[in-house]
Amino acid sequence: MTTGQDQEEKKSGSLKVIYAAIVANLGIAVSKFIVAAITGSAAMMAEGIHSAVDTGNELLLLVGERNSAKPADAKHPFGYGKELYFWALIVALSIFSLGGGLSIYHGIDALRHPEPLQDPTWNYVVLGVSALFEGYSWNVSRKALNKLRKPGASLWQAVHASKDATVFTVFIEDSAALIGLAIAALGIVLGHFFDNPYFDPAASVLIGLLLVGAAFTLARETGGLLVGESIGVEATRKVRDLFEKDPAIDSIASLQSMQLGPDEALLTAAVQFRRGMRIDEVEDAIERLEKAVMALYPSIKHIYFESGALRSAMA
Repeated sequence: MTTGQDQEEKKSGSLKVIYAAIVANLGIAVSKFIVAAITGSAAMMAEGIHSAVDTGNELLLLVGERNSAKPADAKHPFGYGKELYFWALIVALSIFSLGGGLSIYHGIDALRHPEPLQDPTWNYVVLGVSALFEGYSWNVSRKALNKLRKPGASLWQAVHASKDATVFTVFIEDSAALIGLAIAALGIVLGHFFDNPYFDPAASVLIGLLLVGAAFTLARETGGLLVGESIGVEATRKVRDLFEKDPAIDSIASLQSMQLGPDEALLTAAVQFRRGMRIDEVEDAIERLEKAVMALYPSIKHIYFESGALRSAMA
């Protein structure tokens, strides 16, 4: 069973993922821009844009984390948990427009007007250091995902199942960053090996397309959570099994759920209680089911029974 202390640890873990990504991306972005200005590498410029956008994105995720922690009020009776999903969707849009769009534009412009090849030594140094920093940030987000990953599941399946937009957003960003570094390095190496100035800007275009793909992946994951994703097929099945085993339940019409935040969900139950039950027996059954569901999935903090079920039980 997940306790309040466990949820605090998860919150702390999400913030650790963001802070690690900010430190890594900020330092990397500055170094990439400096080297891109010295060497004229379009791929390094694309990578600098990528890291700068990622730094801004992590700051947006911090805004989302802070706003999602606000307590419920009259205007938002179920709290502000979905604020995190909103800001994660903004992050996806910024990756698409700023990261992907600018990298593709800069690469195409460099293909039209290629610059003479320069000494690539500093490019390799920065790419190597960047890989170390990005690898550290990626590993922090990977460990956070592993805590949520079920036995036998892949990291991608863990991303798809995760309700914590902070963790899977940083993981997808860092994964794209590591692949982008490999593409940039390959473009620079091939350009100097063949003495061809077109490989480098072509790498910039590929990095932009990679970021567009990452943006669409993030938008799909966060968009589903924002518009009201359920707790999942497997979780719903387990809750249904729990209801079916209770002696007070005659039949189950439907169980509907909605994720309200990383650690908060709502469940509505349209069930048929046994006919002729006394009001105190119905109340005991409801209390018993609520405790059982919350013990099974502590994130389900709101459980509502359809009024028709109560009327039929006491008819």
